[in-house]
Amino acid sequence: MKINQILPIGLLLFSGAALHAQEKKQLSLDEAVNMAVTQSTEASLADTRVETSKLELANTKNEAYPSFKLSGQYLRVTDPTINLKSTSSGDTSGGDSGSTASSTPKVNSAMFGLANASVPLFAGGKIRNSIAASENAYKAETFNAANTKEQVALQTIALYTNLYKAQQSVSLIEENLKSANQRVKDFTAMEQNGLLARNDLLKSQLQASNIQLSLENAKKNVVTINYQLATLLHLPEGTQIAVNDAYFKNNQNAQPAITEGEAVAQRNDLEALRFAEKAAESSIKIAKADYYPALSLSAGYVYLNVPNFVEVYNAANVGIGVSYDLAGIFKNSKKVKAAESRRNETHQQLDLATEQVKVQVKDALESYNLAIKQNKVYTEAVTQAEENYRIVKDKYDNGLVDTNDLLEADVQQLQTRLDQTFSKADITQRFYDLLNASGKLTNSFNLTQNK
Repeated sequence: MKINQILPIGLLLFSGAALHAQEKKQLSLDEAVNMAVTQSTEASLADTRVETSKLELANTKNEAYPSFKLSGQYLRVTDPTINLKSTSSGDTSGGDSGSTASSTPKVNSAMFGLANASVPLFAGGKIRNSIAASENAYKAETFNAANTKEQVALQTIALYTNLYKAQQSVSLIEENLKSANQRVKDFTAMEQNGLLARNDLLKSQLQASNIQLSLENAKKNVVTINYQLATLLHLPEGTQIAVNDAYFKNNQNAQPAITEGEAVAQRNDLEALRFAEKAAESSIKIAKADYYPALSLSAGYVYLNVPNFVEVYNAANVGIGVSYDLAGIFKNSKKVKAAESRRNETHQQLDLATEQVKVQVKDALESYNLAIKQNKVYTEAVTQAEENYRIVKDKYDNGLVDTNDLLEADVQQLQTRLDQTFSKADITQRFYDLLNASGKLTNSFNLTQNK
């Protein structure tokens, strides 16, 4: 067995640039999650979307308020030709006898002003339902933002856990490398004194080289995972994160009491879809509003002044306006059907997401229980591997086994130690996966945003 094959597949290999040691920061998991949900780019983008939706709701509500417009103009005009015509009420004759020419006034300017106010009275419920749709869209975006932050928190926990694994790998492999180098020294002396075949010396040197390669690979993992976590948390360039291993030593977390029904009821992503469905229902009502006429109350005031010719003031008006698109009766059915189809699509998305949540809860629960069982097995394996190495080493010293057996026992010992360490981290990771599946992840941390 080659030593570079002992690192478990679960230890992710990330690509990234080298990190120069500048600052070492002690960072707890709670602090990391709190920074992620308040400072990360994803969390900031989610908050911005919520704010945008809130402003769109405010704009929609403004449609229900009266509109008031003022306008005015002052014009300079050329010397116009004005022909005033009037008809006498007592004149019943035909022809042009009813037209009289008057002297032309000198007009070179004109000024007028308008004031107009209108209030929508009835529009088939379009304004009311538009506000309802915007309110539900705003609530949906709020829950989408909460779900985004939960996913960012889960990503942070995964990176934090992987960083712990990588750092522990470095420590364990460094310890094993010291033993391997010491073995090479001992074998070298024995080979020089004719007590050991050169082939056995070469085997020990090869194992030490493989351990050295594994160590360099583990250090690379520390650098890349550290860089990715620091970038997510917006920490200064070059920050080295020191993981608090207390989260992984005391890893027998009490299994949260979770049912599929509770998860379905409190998941933020499902709640967002529920409000999106309500918004789609309102959109159907908005589309149906075009079947009805629109009524509005209007009032206005007009002022006109043409020097040397005419002046109009106190010309107030009030009335009711009606508009009805008759062709829309036939055209609007497609719009209504499209809105209903979008509602059905959202409902189906909700059904699909609900099924996925149930599966996710079941999988997370089984994975958590499996992690606990694996940890028990790996803990026993460490004791067994250490005892096996002790026995093989004793037999080797007495010439009962060869070098291959000794090196193989050493590899198994390191492998079980790594497995045990990773299994402790896996319990913590699976515990938070279970909380995430149930919609309780961010609530389990003392977050600044929740205070």
